[in-house]
Amino acid sequence: MTTGAHHIGPGVIEIDTLLGGWQRVTAGYLIEGTAPVLVETGSQTSVPVVLEALATLGLGPADLAGVVVTHIHLDHAGGVGDVARAYPNATVYVHEKGARHLADPTRLIASAAQVYGPLLDSLYGRLDPTPASRLHVLADGEEIEVSPGRTLTAVDSPGHAKHHVGLHDSESGILFVGDAVGVRLPDVGVLRPSTPPPDFDLELALNSLRRFAERRPSALALAHYGLLEGPEEILAEADATLRQWAETAEAAFRQGEDIAEALARRFDPPAGSVEPEHQEKFQVMNGVHSNAAGLRRWLETRDRPTEG
Repeated sequence: MTTGAHHIGPGVIEIDTLLGGWQRVTAGYLIEGTAPVLVETGSQTSVPVVLEALATLGLGPADLAGVVVTHIHLDHAGGVGDVARAYPNATVYVHEKGARHLADPTRLIASAAQVYGPLLDSLYGRLDPTPASRLHVLADGEEIEVSPGRTLTAVDSPGHAKHHVGLHDSESGILFVGDAVGVRLPDVGVLRPSTPPPDFDLELALNSLRRFAERRPSALALAHYGLLEGPEEILAEADATLRQWAETAEAAFRQGEDIAEALARRFDPPAGSVEPEHQEKFQVMNGVHSNAAGLRRWLETRDRPTEG
């Protein structure tokens, strides 16, 4: 077993994609079977790590049957074009609202460049196109067969992004939730929501958490990061925390205060509670500024008068 890859359930291997060289920040998951499937490729900068892990696990160029991205943000899907090229038999599965951006990532990259600035190339990389003929749009409830008797069921789960889909493994019971449940870095240990622009929506996000709970998974696998036991408690915590962040943001918004400052006052870990060597990855992956921007946009859009 390659370093950074290990079993977390029957036929489920977690792969640390080492985003930015950091350990336990962004994960991909290989579902083993007669038609193995990779859930999440990580960023383009992580492609060499992911391909080495897959090769070490015994997957030759003809062996990977599918690649699923929970959504098309670059830390989850930036490596899709490269991985698809390395595994020419793999079908690339994506939400309907993300498919066109994988085929032609021009607008996605332009938008990411505005958001990330210099971090786009230094941390994430870009996104190579995936031929449209390789793409398969996942419908809600659709099943991807990994082996006879083993499937991944797609769960439409917007809120974090309109193009977000979860995957429920019929054999292990693990539900791969992307960013829809939030971010919990093991080196920080706090579950925080992920509410980035441009299309975070609170009610959709809360409904997605309810849909996850209804499936009664055995555990949750977060992209950031890893397997979480006690899914019922985690989903309830995610719901409560998301509501608290939204309430704090709305109160600041109504009073004309800075939303990021209000969120930081209430939710940032106490000084000294996060080890200095983990501070940078914590701020990059789950600092308040991206969440504040997404919450502000949600509030502005929600309150915008509709034309009669």
